[in-house]
Amino acid sequence: MSTVTTAPQRAGRGPVTELLLGGGRARRITWLVVAAFVLVSAVRVISGEQALTSSSTISAALLLAVPIGLAALGGLFSERAGVVNIGLDGMMTLGTWGAGFAGYQWGWSAALLGGVLFGALGGLLHALATVTFGVDHVVSGVAINILAAGVVRFLSELFYTDNPAGGGVTQSPSLSSDPPDFSVPVLSSGPDLLGHLERLNWFLVSDVAGVLRGLTSGVGLLTLLAVLLVPASYLLLWRTAFGLRLRSCGENPAAADSLGVPVYRLKYIAVLISGALAGMGGVFLVFIAGIYREGQTNGRGFIGLAALIFGNWRPGGLAAGAGLFGYADALQLRSRSAVVALFLLLAVLLAGVAVWQAVHRRAVRAVIAGAVAVGSLVAFLSIDELAPGLVSFTPHLTTLLVLSLASQRLRPPKAVGLVYRRGEN
Repeated sequence: MSTVTTAPQRAGRGPVTELLLGGGRARRITWLVVAAFVLVSAVRVISGEQALTSSSTISAALLLAVPIGLAALGGLFSERAGVVNIGLDGMMTLGTWGAGFAGYQWGWSAALLGGVLFGALGGLLHALATVTFGVDHVVSGVAINILAAGVVRFLSELFYTDNPAGGGVTQSPSLSSDPPDFSVPVLSSGPDLLGHLERLNWFLVSDVAGVLRGLTSGVGLLTLLAVLLVPASYLLLWRTAFGLRLRSCGENPAAADSLGVPVYRLKYIAVLISGALAGMGGVFLVFIAGIYREGQTNGRGFIGLAALIFGNWRPGGLAAGAGLFGYADALQLRSRSAVVALFLLLAVLLAGVAVWQAVHRRAVRAVIAGAVAVGSLVAFLSIDELAPGLVSFTPHLTTLLVLSLASQRLRPPKAVGLVYRRGEN
């Protein structure tokens, strides 16, 4: 006899248990992740490209995913409150300059505070334009991106030209101190057991060792903070009264207002948090380089927005999107030939999609997926190494492909992007 989990039973789990277990959906996602990992391991064995799951690739992927994930988290707070934030990249830019300015004078902790503060100032400007004055959200965000680039150039010319500590119109002096990092005990200290298992190149075992070694060795303090912010954001937005009120502003602000929810105030708070998190992503970029440089974000704010959409405006989903882009970026940096192995991975995935579509009697989609799968297999068998220009574009192609596959299940907040005025429908 089948059993049904009742509402009291679900309520009795508690937020942490619900987050970790999450019912049937979490189990499906877990099995999907396990299946994907086994597939990547098999592709690594078949292709002989050890970089696919090497600890160096995973470590680089984590570093590259963190700023994107922080920008996406910033977009989550803003858009869940109903405010589209196209200006994430500009807020990240402000964060990089604030981190560089404070960091070279007072160290890494001041850099973190300075970057968050400058990013929040960008968020405040966006909130003022969209919430108070009713400016179109996209127009305001684009204006902030343009304005941020000009502001940081002006500030650099003002503070760094002829600065005794160094720097110039396009960069700051070096940070006076570096943030601490650590390795997880047992896994990454003492004898290098994980490194030994990784070098054996065994199916699945070496891949697990490589991933664990990459995720637990030399982890920075800000990296750990960024990872912890993902479940913290879930608990805040979905398990507290504050989060419920904030999300109601993005679904039906008029109804929320009629129930006494301070819609304008919560929108301001959400966009300020959004700017602060984007600024924190800029701080991370400065920590990696040890210095502020003009153009340091390189469009990561826009990729963070894409990760947010891929994740269906959910913390776990956007973290997966950021991780996917970070992995693709790290792989193209580590090995040009390993990128070719992704064609085999793509061929297997699309073959599965073709079978799924055929079972559900969607002939046209099945044929298209099958044809692309065959083309990917041919590319894997015939190409030894991609041209540098194509390799560098791999992360963007990955993002476009994943977004196109996930687009049919997206469900944004209903009132996102709409200008709200009390008393108006």
